[in-house]
Amino acid sequence: MFTTLFTHAACLDHDTGLGHPECSDRLRAVLAALETEEFHMLERQEAPRATVEQLLRAHPQSHIDRVMSAIPATEHVGIDGDTVVSPGSGEAALRAAGAVVAAVDSVATGQSRNAFCAVRPPGHHAEREKPMGFCLFNNAAVGAFHARAAHGLQRVAVMDFDVHHGNGTQDIFQHDPDMLYCSTHQSPLYPGTGDAGEKGEYGNCVNAPLPAMAGSPEFRHAMTHIVLPAIDHFKPDLLIISAGFDAHSRDPMAGLHFIDDDFVWATRKLGELARTHCGARIVSVLEGGYNLRALASASAAHVRELMYC
Repeated sequence: MFTTLFTHAACLDHDTGLGHPECSDRLRAVLAALETEEFHMLERQEAPRATVEQLLRAHPQSHIDRVMSAIPATEHVGIDGDTVVSPGSGEAALRAAGAVVAAVDSVATGQSRNAFCAVRPPGHHAEREKPMGFCLFNNAAVGAFHARAAHGLQRVAVMDFDVHHGNGTQDIFQHDPDMLYCSTHQSPLYPGTGDAGEKGEYGNCVNAPLPAMAGSPEFRHAMTHIVLPAIDHFKPDLLIISAGFDAHSRDPMAGLHFIDDDFVWATRKLGELARTHCGARIVSVLEGGYNLRALASASAAHVRELMYC
């Protein structure tokens, strides 16, 4: 079994306009980094579209209709102050969510050991009924509920190391005792959620906020003493990683100071838990990361470690 890369060219057609940080060059940078010789063993698959049935497990029909009806025939439309859509955005969003669904299928059936979804738009800010923060559908949540519905993987943990708190995933998971959401993130910072006291209805939301200027020691301490024990106790049937790389020291969007090796270390530790509890089943999905060089190097480091998990 191999690590499988899921992506689709349609994700490049989500045009957010001149100067927007969540741009198609982000995905180009990641894919270019994964084209080097050391990644020749990556299995590569084209992401399918997510179906309405798959999206409905994480979002109501009204949310799906709102997103798809906002897609313009020409130019750009702002859903909110941050979230912009263009004619290619609907297809991109369906492929991004569909990539995680296909990745879940692949690892659940043993076709892949684990998978990385190089897609956009990202998803972790999309709440059950609200697109926001560059996100239209919550890709990780769609994949988590698909794992349960299609493969009987009842307990799914999502670990999110994006610099911004994944308010959307927390919103969707917080009342479900068999879904665990864990996050390290800078606080205070957009979207203003993710306090350590936000625990979900069943204690199934685990937040480890980090102050601005925190780096490797603080991140690894939070992972070692808060996040990893929570996942270990939860004993997931599947582990999904919301892999945002904007906590990197070179990223302009925030003030954490992670380095590539922090993402490698976190991936290794999560891989150890996945081997213990869920047959090494990991699906990772790209979230943030806005310095192209840092995004390329950190995502490559993450995927390289996945290949050894």
